[in-house]
Amino acid sequence: MAGPDQHWPAFLALVRQAGPTEPIFDFVAGLIGEAIGSKLTTATLFDIPAGRLRRLFTQNAEAYAVGGFKPIPDNKWTETLIRRQKIYTALSLEAIAVDFADWQLIGSLGCESIANLPIVVGGQTIGAFNLLHEAGYYTPERLARVPEVMPFATMTYLAAVFGERAGR
Repeated sequence: MAGPDQHWPAFLALVRQAGPTEPIFDFVAGLIGEAIGSKLTTATLFDIPAGRLRRLFTQNAEAYAVGGFKPIPDNKWTETLIRRQKIYTALSLEAIAVDFADWQLIGSLGCESIANLPIVVGGQTIGAFNLLHEAGYYTPERLARVPEVMPFATMTYLAAVFGERAGR
């Protein structure tokens, strides 16, 4: 990935545009792909008080459609990502199956490794960028590049939430 500073002008131009936020999410998914790697990236927004989440962005609408709510589970994923605000990883399909009911779908997409990047604003985990790749992919060395993309990822969520409130 080119230096993060080089991406700010194009990113801010997208943020400033009226209309849907999908192009902003797509831009950041591209940055994540360059810096860390991902075969499939999605983004979810959390409604913690209501105990639910919904998908805001997907690179594969057939497998993971945008919209709709589903309950936030009470498992290691929730403890790690939402409560502790740490990156959640599972590096094999067996490990994924412990916390994800859709583990078979993940495997059918040729993916056996997960990294979920928490988006934290004002002390609250408001969402996550969810990355899928081959088994064992999300090593500490690869995840060391997460800080490079987090300013972009966080601003994308702020743009999306603000856009929804503004009727975008």
